Amino acid sequence: MKEYLEVYFQNQDKIENFLQESLLKLGELKALRESNFKEIFSMFPSLELVYIINKDTKLQISPNYFKNRIEKSAQNVSREYLISKLHFKEHCVAFSTPYVSNATKNSCITMSVKEGNYILFFDFQIESLLERLSLIELNKPFHTITKAFYTVAGYSMFLLSVFMVFYSLYEFVHSFTVRGIFNLDTIFKPIIALTLGVAIFDLAKTILEQEVYFKSYSKTAKVETKMITKFLISIIIALSIEALMVVFKIAINDYDKMINALYLITGISLILIALSIFIYLTKKK
Repeated sequence: MKEYLEVYFQNQDKIENFLQESLLKLGELKALRESNFKEIFSMFPSLELVYIINKDTKLQISPNYFKNRIEKSAQNVSREYLISKLHFKEHCVAFSTPYVSNATKNSCITMSVKEGNYILFFDFQIESLLERLSLIELNKPFHTITKAFYTVAGYSMFLLSVFMVFYSLYEFVHSFTVRGIFNLDTIFKPIIALTLGVAIFDLAKTILEQEVYFKSYSKTAKVETKMITKFLISIIIALSIEALMVVFKIAINDYDKMINALYLITGISLILIALSIFIYLTKKK
């Protein structure tokens, strides 16, 4: 999805001019409501949704017009939050930045056209629009399979992270109240599990945001770097807690094996140094 957005931003002016010139040549767009905007839907396969808002009352006066259906539940709903974000340019036309549509759950842009007291909204799916303009080549079956895989993997990791959190809490309470055990293992092991749970949750959240729901649209955001950094920091914290627990155990029970704790601490230090170098090189770029 990131690549699609980069292509869109690189060609944003051309795309907006193309949509503006094509739609405005049709004359009064509001009159096409009688045919449920079928003429526009046939012209633009990337068009997903059309609706009309009264500029004065800020209410949606039309149902949601989709290509093959009409949804009346959105009629007479206040759209004041949409009108407040509009910045009309010449020819009374405004374009939104890319976002995820609540109605279609797809990434899209909205073209708004003001005609008298009415504002018409046209939602175009970004991927389909770019493909139509020959800016990308989209393999829809492969894209669908990839999205489904990331969805299953992301939610599976999310559920596992939640399981780890609740299981660590259960183990702590069970050891303390039922088995009557209260030692270093009872305290530190739940902390390690909680830390790993947070790391897995962050990873799952990033995967779902970037590959499924496309929440982040910032072209300059280094999402992958942030994801790797956060994940490694969580791992380092978990390993550091484990190393601290090993030092305590060896110091109490078997002081001769303290060299093993040193090996573990050295390994953690190398990971920390590698992470520092990675962050430095990333910022330098």
